[in-house]
Amino acid sequence: MTAKIDLVADLGEGFGAYTLGDDEALLDVVSSANVACGFHAGDPSTMDTTVRRCVARGVGIGAHPGFPDLAGFGRRAMDLTADEVRTAVLYQVGALRAFAAAHGTRVAHVAPHGKLGNLVAVRPDYAAAVTDAAAALDPDLIVLAQDGELADAARARGLRVAIVGIADRAYRDDGTLVPRGEPGAVLHDPAEIAGRAVRLVTEGVLETVGGGDLAVACDTVLLHGDTPGSVAVARRVRAELRAAGVTIETLRG
Repeated sequence: MTAKIDLVADLGEGFGAYTLGDDEALLDVVSSANVACGFHAGDPSTMDTTVRRCVARGVGIGAHPGFPDLAGFGRRAMDLTADEVRTAVLYQVGALRAFAAAHGTRVAHVAPHGKLGNLVAVRPDYAAAVTDAAAALDPDLIVLAQDGELADAARARGLRVAIVGIADRAYRDDGTLVPRGEPGAVLHDPAEIAGRAVRLVTEGVLETVGGGDLAVACDTVLLHGDTPGSVAVARRVRAELRAAGVTIETLRG
């Protein structure tokens, strides 16, 4: 049984005059944030504001690099070379590290976003590219990943890995996520999501779309800040985890 967990949400995903999700409210609930780095969402001002708010609340800061796809929110496949993935991750995480340094803190982890996050779990070349970028920037960076190629590559390089359980997404029996274009891929009911989160942390399993239990020994529970009703979901998840005796804290404690 896992007695503690890092409760993470994807934040800073507005752009310019446009906002997405209620970051202020979510920052009062989560213990860490995956901060958009400008390629799928976010911009310099949003990144700066998000980091400042995280510091004010003691929320851990993670980089959330994605494909250069603002129009598609980083959720479309792009035919990039492995080296293009490596340099894109270097650029994005490096930018967030600059804002963290300006606010007297550091980026604790890196968590690939969207389609890039899906592909690094199954493509060894992309997994190696992200690992190379993380190791070059800071060998103390924690790599957030699902079980798969990225987790394996990061461990092989001596990087610390934290397995992520995604409470508000549906899983297939093979451990991959149900694609967002398919019905039921994104969950919305706070009670259902909270129940899945508690099972993830206390039992190490979650139910797949096939009806079976999938083993997921997670270190973090992820929620999506852009999902409608995300604040209510996050509050319910936090409350039920606490009621189950789980300590919520950042990966670095």
